[in-house]
Amino acid sequence: MIDLTHRGNVTVLRMAHGKANALDLELCEALTSQLDECRRSPSTGALVLTGTGRMFSAGVDLPRVVDGGASYVRGFLPAVNRMFQTLFVFPKPVVAAVNGHAIAGGCVMACAADARLMARDGGGIGIPELLVGVPFPVVPLEIMRFAAPSQYIQSLAYRGLTLAAGEALQHGLIDTVTEPDRLLDEAIAAAQSLAALPASAFTLTKAQFREPSLQRMHAGATIDAAVQEAWASDATLAAIRDYVARTFKKPS
Repeated sequence: MIDLTHRGNVTVLRMAHGKANALDLELCEALTSQLDECRRSPSTGALVLTGTGRMFSAGVDLPRVVDGGASYVRGFLPAVNRMFQTLFVFPKPVVAAVNGHAIAGGCVMACAADARLMARDGGGIGIPELLVGVPFPVVPLEIMRFAAPSQYIQSLAYRGLTLAAGEALQHGLIDTVTEPDRLLDEAIAAAQSLAALPASAFTLTKAQFREPSLQRMHAGATIDAAVQEAWASDATLAAIRDYVARTFKKPS
C-alpha cells in the first residue's frame, strides 16, 4: 500500500495501492499514520511523495463509495480530510513527484506539497469533482485555493479540466515539467535543497504561508457538514453511480 525508501535525509513515500492508488478509507488512514511517523522521525529531513507506474493517484475510489453508500461516506470523508490536512501542514519540506495521472484527490495531494514536479507526457492532472456530481469538502478546496493561481482556480473547478503537464505548468498546478526518467532524482534534489534550509525557520515560514488556509478550514465545519450530507444523499450517490458506469467501462 505504501513503500518507504530513503535517499540521505529524504524519505520517498511511494503509493502502491491497487491499479490507481485510489483513495479509500484504508489508504487515507495509512497515509495519515505514515505522515505522522515521518513527521516525528529525525531521519526524515524532507519528504518526496510519488506514485507507481503511470499513476500518481486517481482520487477517491468512486466504486467503493457506490458500494459502501451513505454509511461509508460518513466514515470516509472525515478520514480523507484528515489525510489532506496532515499532508498540508506537514512541518518539513514536501515535494510531489507526479509520475502519472493525478486526478481529483490526487491533484489535491500534489497541490498540498511545497514543490510539484510532473513527468512530461506522464498523464493528466485536474479537479473534475463537479463533473462527477460531488461538492468539494472544505479542506481540499482550501488546498486548491492556496496552490492554484486565483485567476484559474474557479475555472479549474467549474470546468473540471484535466491538463497535460505543459498545460498544468501554465495554469500553476505544477512548478516543473521533467523527463520521466529524471523525475524522481530531480524531486529528491529539490527536497534536499529545501531540507538544507534552517529547519525551524522553514517550519515557521511554511506555517505562516498556510495559516489563512487553515483558519478557513477550521471555520468551515458548517459547510463540511452540508457537504457530507450531500455526498451521502441518494441523488449524489446516483450521480456517482452513473459517472462510474460511464467512465469505468469493462472491456468487451
